[in-house]
Amino acid sequence: MGVAAIQTAGEATGNLELIEQEVRSAARRFPWLSMIALGELAIHGASPEKAERAGGATEQRLQSLAAETSLWIIPGSLYEDRDGQVFNTTPIIDPTGQIIARYDKMFPFLPYEKGVASGNSYVVFDVPGAGKVAVAICYDIWFPELVRTLAAMGAEVIIVPTMTNTIDRDVELAIARANAAISQCFVVDLNVAGQQGNGRSVIYGPGGDLIYEAGAGREIMALELDLEQVRSARSRGWNGLGQVMKSFRDMPGRFPLHESVDARSEAMRDWGALEMPTRSIVPESAKLSQPSKTPRLTTTNNKGSV
Repeated sequence: MGVAAIQTAGEATGNLELIEQEVRSAARRFPWLSMIALGELAIHGASPEKAERAGGATEQRLQSLAAETSLWIIPGSLYEDRDGQVFNTTPIIDPTGQIIARYDKMFPFLPYEKGVASGNSYVVFDVPGAGKVAVAICYDIWFPELVRTLAAMGAEVIIVPTMTNTIDRDVELAIARANAAISQCFVVDLNVAGQQGNGRSVIYGPGGDLIYEAGAGREIMALELDLEQVRSARSRGWNGLGQVMKSFRDMPGRFPLHESVDARSEAMRDWGALEMPTRSIVPESAKLSQPSKTPRLTTTNNKGSV
């Protein structure tokens, strides 16, 4: 399956025309492509205030772009307003321009991604003649239960649109690699650059092997993913080693923590609320501005001054 992962270096918002140009350029340069993917919120940026209705103007332009180029398009994500709730959503658009599914981010980056609702449905879809592809969004991959579920549903490639501009990008690379190895699939973790993120998109193979890591700026990563590698890894083990997914399938033990929301909540109830961290050190200027709680001691010296 020919995939181009485009790491855009856009403005903070307003990048739809840029992305249309990038998609058209990649389609012309690499005629063997079947899919193009972009980073999280690359088009309109990270403000839920820019949420559109599902099927709105942006999605319509992306649908026209997919039909024009005859490509699958995974356009990063958009904030969408549905029934009064805002979701961080990836529409999956097929080469005829039809939206075949919408994936809502299950784990908004709380407490920072405030006001964004959690999705509750997994999305795994067939690319005819190639195999099964799934979508997760950014913070989702920090939760191995989600990725394992996608793999158990047959996903051979997991596309992860991401928007990261913080110091934990290096940690995310380790997480993406671990997810590829433990779920024996390709993981395309696609970050944004420019004013939106710090880049370093990565593509890992089904053994956790690094295929490519981008730099900090604009890049178009066009490559062919051989999905037979996934099938071999799951059947025989990567390089004849662990058959991880089959071991997970056949292990008779249970995981009580995952059996209900109540069980999970009870196990972790003492950890406190999920809320924004506060300043832990009071600045000296703030201390000086506060009234003193101790009486002032006055003395006199030999010159009579106080």
